[in-house]
Amino acid sequence: MIAQNLPEHARNPIHTDAGAQAAGFPRALVAGVTTYAYLTHPPMVAWGEEWIASGGGQVRFRRPVFDGDLVRCEPSVDGTDGVLVSAITDEPDQPRAVFRAVRRSAPAAPLRSGEPLPVKEIPLLGEWGSDYGARAGDPLSLCADLGVTHPAVWPALANHVVHTEVARGSWIHMRSIVRHHGLARAGAIATVRSCVVERFESHGERAVLDVEIEVAGVIVATLEHEAIVALP
Repeated sequence: MIAQNLPEHARNPIHTDAGAQAAGFPRALVAGVTTYAYLTHPPMVAWGEEWIASGGGQVRFRRPVFDGDLVRCEPSVDGTDGVLVSAITDEPDQPRAVFRAVRRSAPAAPLRSGEPLPVKEIPLLGEWGSDYGARAGDPLSLCADLGVTHPAVWPALANHVVHTEVARGSWIHMRSIVRHHGLARAGAIATVRSCVVERFESHGERAVLDVEIEVAGVIVATLEHEAIVALP
């Protein structure tokens, strides 16, 4: 797949050429959540609706994927009940991101104590809908065929919280643990609750958030989400 930024990602300057160059990169970084959307292709092909409803995994963004890069998502067995999917480009240092996908995630846990953030009510349409992967160039139509929200929407909603409530200027998504607890129909209203559970310095100021996403009174996804929220 050819990595590409979606129009909404220009809200974060790091996803524009000018903003990325101001931060010391050669050209626009592709949003981590878009790279994640590509990485979800192999587990969705392997495990289908079951994975969308109750799977998950941990994604780490090791190096940037740049706008226009050719991305190959290569799955391998890692000796557990999961699959390791690596995002490979033509840059010298590989992989750019790794996703350890599991067929069944842990049960939902309550948000940990920390700095509570405003609750958000977001319709699962448009940029939050079933066609996130297709809009980013992934031909897999499983979520649209099922009429359910694409799994990349869950970290995208966590990113929305970071962007609107935590980040100062350009920021970078570093990792997420994503746990699916149910299907969410496209067009439903998601209630997003979150809090900052940790802040620390490492190549900039970082924040770790707990995020809980509920639809029609049912928790459908929980995340631990880390980002550099202020670049050095």
